[in-house]
Amino acid sequence: MNTNRRDALRKLIFTPALFVAPTILTAAAKDSIEPIAQRIQYSVNAYSFNDEFRSGKMNLFDMMEFASEIGLNAVDLTAYYFSSYPRLPKKNEIFTLKKRALELGLNISWTGVRNNFVTANVESRKKDQEMIKNWLDISSMIGSSILRVFTGRNLPDGYSKEQVKTWLIEEYKLCAKYGEQTGVIVGLQNHNEFLFKADEVIEILEKVNSEWFGLILDISGLRTTNDPYAEAEKLAPYANYWFIKEHVYHNQEKKRTDMSKMASMIKRHDFRGYVSFESLSDGNPKEIIKEMVYDFKREFNKN
Repeated sequence: MNTNRRDALRKLIFTPALFVAPTILTAAAKDSIEPIAQRIQYSVNAYSFNDEFRSGKMNLFDMMEFASEIGLNAVDLTAYYFSSYPRLPKKNEIFTLKKRALELGLNISWTGVRNNFVTANVESRKKDQEMIKNWLDISSMIGSSILRVFTGRNLPDGYSKEQVKTWLIEEYKLCAKYGEQTGVIVGLQNHNEFLFKADEVIEILEKVNSEWFGLILDISGLRTTNDPYAEAEKLAPYANYWFIKEHVYHNQEKKRTDMSKMASMIKRHDFRGYVSFESLSDGNPKEIIKEMVYDFKREFNKN
């Protein structure tokens, strides 16, 4: 299996050009072409403003304004912050958000839901599968390239972890199949819930084995080893999207994220795509996010 899904997707994107414009390619081949530099774009995750959303002090439009003001490229919009939630948003809500993002020079790179596929309740899993299908449709409509999903929490009584993994694989295969139909990648976020180590996450990714099922690599979700950066290094070739938070965990001990290590790792793996920032700390999330973005960019832009 090709562990770098991003390379395969690039081939899908660029191969048609061979048939569309052969004369252009022939002409270009006569000249030396400089390789394209690594391209990173930056986003912010809506959960950073959870308290502000819940209290009514902010909404998704306010978050977009903030992202644009500090020079980000995109925003991550989570299902439960849409004004219509728990009902599905209507087209006018989707299109209004999409239009405002365009006016602010932003992409809507990501949408996300909270699902639970580790429950023994088959009907509950089926219900969450339908929810994911609905949000894949919404993601496609709003222009998002990836939909975040979870595993779920807690091993159910009477079942082994290996049994539950078979449920996950079955459910994710169905998600990926529908993701292919909508043109949206289903991205598993390693979220310190059920799959705690990199090898467990890789096992699921490889057994689902679909270009439409990928990984949102959450540096803060790797909490059970001495070195979360080494765990992230294992996952890096699979990453479709990166989540950077202000803290990482060394055997559950919280420490400030080393932005130099994060920037070096992302560079080393030639990742091209979105790096998103999320704050989970007390304090002003806008100031925390601005500091995180500044620190990461400073390290990433070093020669």
